[in-house]
Amino acid sequence: MRPIRPLFAARRARSVRGRTSPVAAAVALGAALALTATACSSGDNSADDKASATAAAGNDKLQIPDDIKDKLKEHGFDLDKWKNGEWKNWDKDQWLREAQDYVNPIIEGLWDSDRMRDADKNPGGQVDENDLSGDQGVTDPEPKPVEAAAVPATYHQNVPYAGKLVFDTPEGQAQCSATVVTDPAHPGKSNMVWTAGHCVHAGKKGGWYRNIAFVPSYNDNAKSAAELQGAPREELAPYGVWWGDWAQTSQQWIAQGGPTGGAGAPYDFAVLHVKPEKGTTDKSLEETVGSALPVDFNAPAVPKIAQLTAKGYPAAPPFEGQQLFQCADKPGRLSLNETDPTMYRIGCTMTGGSSGGGWVGQGSDGKPALVSNTSIGPVTAGWLAGPRLGKEAKAVYESVSEKFAQ
Repeated sequence: MRPIRPLFAARRARSVRGRTSPVAAAVALGAALALTATACSSGDNSADDKASATAAAGNDKLQIPDDIKDKLKEHGFDLDKWKNGEWKNWDKDQWLREAQDYVNPIIEGLWDSDRMRDADKNPGGQVDENDLSGDQGVTDPEPKPVEAAAVPATYHQNVPYAGKLVFDTPEGQAQCSATVVTDPAHPGKSNMVWTAGHCVHAGKKGGWYRNIAFVPSYNDNAKSAAELQGAPREELAPYGVWWGDWAQTSQQWIAQGGPTGGAGAPYDFAVLHVKPEKGTTDKSLEETVGSALPVDFNAPAVPKIAQLTAKGYPAAPPFEGQQLFQCADKPGRLSLNETDPTMYRIGCTMTGGSSGGGWVGQGSDGKPALVSNTSIGPVTAGWLAGPRLGKEAKAVYESVSEKFAQ
């Protein structure tokens, strides 16, 4: 049986490669499964210390609205200590976990080129929404691996809605992948981003990650890690760094998710609302990048889908986490538990770091739409699985939109 994990990219990811998934026994596969975590990088603390010193140099470097200040105080965080590095305190009693507890103050300059680069080193017909997965309990044969293909540069010209998500975990800075999606409350002016739940929240034994930021068209010219050494921040983030001022994932992920995916994997999705780091632009994220994908919560049943294309920034070897790749394949079904929705599965050699990346297919209106996101895959690569987006995903999406509707 092969180990699978949530595909989250972190340097520490390698240390748990041999771990067997607690849901393996429930998975109807001919080999053991172990869920893959999107890479959490332990990073270089000197970069953190430098950023903390920069933040301490003046309040103008730390943008904390009054409501966030109050929330920090409510949870026992001293504002001065926070801006001087208290955000690195991952004590279990101070790791905020409930949905309403999310806070993510902007620390200007924290995500410099070094931290962004090094985060990758390791972490219409309607369908009955109550029966989106008419195939529950069914698992198709393991797909043949599909070799990940490099997305041609410039990324902005080819896939302007794609980007990298960077964030801090107890093990250090980490990366995932993410997608700009439309906002029904602000047509043409969306500030919403779709990713995986495990890219923003640790699940049942943890809480919200910190310093979560989205970088659209990261490394737009597809340079190698070596070529990016000493590169200016603007080269890695040509369209700016957008901080998540709100994040929401499924309650199932918060209650059941874990380092190996766990029972929360079929609900491993999240939506971020973002704002530019410097707060000086009147343009929304969608206007800035020129694109946003609609989300289809009524995608056809698996046998009727001809192809899905997963995109992401894989970071575990043989990839570097700096370039955007994609895999296109006809999806099959993967069932972790008969009581939960069946997941999509495609052949793909992308590794950790690709987690959260959008799966693009033909929506119910015949146009391209986001229908899933990368969640789990085997440690040895070869395939990826993503959640079916049903009523739970729609509720998360609509909640974030409504929160910023005014």
